[in-house]
Amino acid sequence: MELKDKRVLVVGLGKSGVASALFLKAHGARVTVSDTKSGDELRNEIPVLLDHGITVETGGHGERTFRGQDLIVVSPGVPVDAPLLAQARAMGEAVIGEIELAAQFLRGPIIAITGSNGKTTTTALTGEILTTAGFPTLVGGNIGTPAISLAAHAKSETLIVLEVSSFQLETIQTFRPKIAVVLNVTPDHLDRHGTFEAYVDAKARIFENQSDDDFAVLNADDATCVTMAARTRAQVFWFSRQKEVRQGAWVRDGNILFRDDRSQREVMQVSEIPLKGAHNLENVLAAVCAGALMGCAPEKIREAVRDFKAVEHRLEFVATVRGVDYYNDSKATNVDATIKALESFPANIHLILGGKDKGSDYSALNDLLRQRVKRVYTIGAAAAKIESQIVSPKTGGIEVVRAETLENAVRKASAAAQPGDVVLLAPACASFDQFKSYEHRGQVFKGIVRGLG
Repeated sequence: MELKDKRVLVVGLGKSGVASALFLKAHGARVTVSDTKSGDELRNEIPVLLDHGITVETGGHGERTFRGQDLIVVSPGVPVDAPLLAQARAMGEAVIGEIELAAQFLRGPIIAITGSNGKTTTTALTGEILTTAGFPTLVGGNIGTPAISLAAHAKSETLIVLEVSSFQLETIQTFRPKIAVVLNVTPDHLDRHGTFEAYVDAKARIFENQSDDDFAVLNADDATCVTMAARTRAQVFWFSRQKEVRQGAWVRDGNILFRDDRSQREVMQVSEIPLKGAHNLENVLAAVCAGALMGCAPEKIREAVRDFKAVEHRLEFVATVRGVDYYNDSKATNVDATIKALESFPANIHLILGGKDKGSDYSALNDLLRQRVKRVYTIGAAAAKIESQIVSPKTGGIEVVRAETLENAVRKASAAAQPGDVVLLAPACASFDQFKSYEHRGQVFKGIVRGLG
């Protein structure tokens, strides 16, 4: 892709938008950035952009800004069907996302990991496995470092591990992973995609440019993943914690095994995995597949998994205060993630739910709430909807407390919890009603908990 003297518009000034703008400018493009946020909200981002000679538009998108561009790069948070983008496409302007921009410049095989839940943990773990095995490895994408920021450091022998979201996959054109991993697909982001079918279609685009020289790694225990096998030309490898698979990774008698067309080998014992929860066993199995397919020896995979620490904000132990354990699962931004968090503890949970609704059905939590949760504390904009769908005291269920804010929820839970109980932040919602991001929400939670001591 030739960028010199091209007129390029970057829409959305999140982390990937800023990285894209700086990359484009460094490659000779004439760059404009546009965001609906005010200048005050973007006061940290604007100076560095202006210092590099990038034109900045804030407080809304001007119609003229979108005219006459050679290329428009859309940040993941911007809906691809926004009217100004639709108009730009109608005028023949190219519209891509940051992950597609990166695909034009990244050298080296890409291992792309998506799914409704577990992406960050599996991406980080896969990176650790490859690094432990001695491969030059870069990790980024939705996990923190924008993919475009890796381009300057990637060589042809570099393995590039990327967490990719449905929002990023919506705008790909040539993006082609050597290994495409789909961990699971459950309803999420329906406020953006509209239907579950559209969400599945977005996820399935990860296979779009693969050939029979590539690999697709799929969850044999997830019904939607099973149907996705028909949507790729790549060689399909499975992972399962419930049954043996023809080729891929599975569990037998407490051991993880991997099989391909050459051999079957034992990798490690399940008891050696340091992460809580059955869902993390699935994440490990997926990472084992990716590592084995890239040629990592079983003993190196085992070493990396044994030494792996839980990802921040993902079922992260925070502290024990007066005999009560506090866990931060702020990254549980959908119902299925909250279910997986609840399944990680046998009982006596004080659960904090709420935030910005994404079109979710919270009634799916009811069975686990009855079985394992002592009390629910609701916060944020989705509180009323959550309360209308989960079991209430009037129906013989658990007690539900409207806490409004995260700090109130933590303090009310702390007052009610007894030694041996667990206070769990697993909100089942996005964070953007009261926080900048799920990371910000998790950091605030940890600060409040540490203040209890």
